[in-house]
Parts: sequence; structure tokens; C-alpha cells
Amino acid sequence: QVQLVESGGGLVQPGGSLRLSCAASGRFFSNPNMGWFRQAPGKEREFVAVISWSGRTTRYVDSVKGRFTISRDDAKNTVSLQMNSLKAEETAVYYCAATPSSMVLRTVASDYSYWGQGTQVTVSS
Repeated sequence: QVQLVESGGGLVQPGGSLRLSCAASGRFFSNPNMGWFRQAPGKEREFVAVISWSGRTTRYVDSVKGRFTISRDDAKNTVSLQMNSLKAEETAVYYCAATPSSMVLRTVASDYSYWGQGTQVTVSS
């Protein structure tokens, strides 16, 4: 049984930082690309970042470039999202997801087969 479990969410002031982690367990398809998405109340799920199975390639939504960093540690089966200079409008539930490896890093939620339960990030003073 495949499981993705996110952690690290919480309340942070605008301009602050959080580090999200996603622990993977179970039998995946081999060499998955791993992504982070977020969903604010009343809005659609939004792509945030993705990292290739090798860890050598990443892709971000324009609004987080230079502030967020996605990384993976395959020895520990974890994927992380370091988020700096957070903004109030980035308050959302953040989800970790897995998709089969591909030449083009996928940014559409429907391309991802496995999802975590999400972790709440609240950016507020």
C-alpha cells in the first residue's frame, strides 16, 4: 500500500519560513517524479513545484521561484519543500504527490497518481 505523509505545516508570520516534508512508503512505480501542490479555500488545487526522479531537474510555479526549494532524499524516501518569505495569500493545504517519471516534468494535478492527506500552512500576523 502506497502512502505519502506530509508534515511541517503550521502558522507562520508573513515573511517567515517553513519546511514541509513528505515521507513515502509502499511500492511505487519505479523512479517517480515528486510534486507539491496547494489548495486554498474555494480555489482549485495549484501546482507549486516538482522534482525529477534523479533530483537533477526541478520546476516551480512562477510565483514561488527564488523563494521555495524542492529537494528529495531517496535514501530516506522523503521529499521536502523549503518555503521562505511566505505571503498571506499562500495560506493553503499543501499536498505531496507522485507521478511516473517523464521527460517533461508534470504540473497538472490529474497527472499524479498518489497523494498525501495534506498539511495546513497558515501565513498570518
